[in-house]
Amino acid sequence: MKNIIKMSFRNLLRSGRRTLLTASLITIGVMFVLIYAALSGSFKSYMISQVTDSMLGHIQIHKKGYIASVDNLPLDKNLNEKQIDKIKEFLDTSELIESYTFRLKLSAMFSNYVASTGIRLNGIDPENETKTLPLFKSRVDAKENTLLKEGNILVPELITKGMKVKKGDTIVLVATNQKGSVNGLNFKVTGSIEPISGPGGRDGYIHINDVKKLLRLKKVEVSEVVIRLKDVKNLEKMMLYLKPLTKMKNKNDKPVFEIHSWKKLTPFYNIVKMLDIMDISIKIILISIVLISVLNVMIMSVYERIKEIGTIAAMGTTPSTITKLFLAEGLMLGVFGTILGTILSYIFVFIINTVGITFSFGRQSDLILNPTLQTNEVLIVGIIVIIISLVASISPARKAAKLNPVDALRQN
Repeated sequence: MKNIIKMSFRNLLRSGRRTLLTASLITIGVMFVLIYAALSGSFKSYMISQVTDSMLGHIQIHKKGYIASVDNLPLDKNLNEKQIDKIKEFLDTSELIESYTFRLKLSAMFSNYVASTGIRLNGIDPENETKTLPLFKSRVDAKENTLLKEGNILVPELITKGMKVKKGDTIVLVATNQKGSVNGLNFKVTGSIEPISGPGGRDGYIHINDVKKLLRLKKVEVSEVVIRLKDVKNLEKMMLYLKPLTKMKNKNDKPVFEIHSWKKLTPFYNIVKMLDIMDISIKIILISIVLISVLNVMIMSVYERIKEIGTIAAMGTTPSTITKLFLAEGLMLGVFGTILGTILSYIFVFIINTVGITFSFGRQSDLILNPTLQTNEVLIVGIIVIIISLVASISPARKAAKLNPVDALRQN
């Protein structure tokens, strides 16, 4: 085996220019894939954290059927006190959860005494909301960077701009409770809140106690439970842990709860899937580059070395040894290109992180993209390149092994 490797290495050195060109193509392909994967992975991680840490959380729990009619914010599908206690039993015993918060949602009429419009309201516990959604404050444009107080409202930007509502203005919210009773309360505008991707463009925020007053609720009710995990990698594990909740049934033998991860609650997940598809497409392009490059150099090598192949075959070299000789050459090209491409990729990623790629997102500016190369991504790309290099060498190797020594030695 050592002799085969030595001979293969010498043959590659003899055709130095072609070997260098082929290895360079493989190297460029590996670099392109790994650097793209690092950048797209960093962008995906950032965008996911923006969505989960500023609005959705990692997991949400609702009463069965709530999400199907979420656009109407149905009050008849709120969780009652007993159901909330049952959910707390699960959440308080899990070590995977960092924090959770309750929200009480409703539709209301927003009036500035001149004009009126519809608004979606989120009643929140400000302290738990900021713990569960650490980037929530980054969406708020307010003079005082304090927690939302009772009697105050954070108005969505769409409404502040459309109705020319300013901080400090007094507005009226009018809402109808589940029994059909209409009630209105005055609120002071304490700031505006930036919209985020999804059906949250008209979402305003008030204290959860104000929602209870507005709807004249006598008992505890919430629309949803928002959960933040200590590590988002434990998302599927937590979903399995909460699965028994979905099997609980009411007196009518119907499910009580439904549980959704952030992936089911935002259209941004479709962008994530598109980026994953692009990753696969880039890998297919890499495979094509490696396959064509190695196949070309190995076929040319066979045609240029017909007499040499005939000579070693006449000396008693078996067809299997000749096959191994060409396979070893293809393998070396793949390994060399992969190693060099990986090293250069790490260097480029280091340079990118040193220089920094800045961009803006909403009110946040000068955000820095920090690409990182994942070990599993590097291994997957490396294995693909090496396997394809071997596959591309099979046909030329078999052709060389099948050459008749007499016919090969007659070639001019």
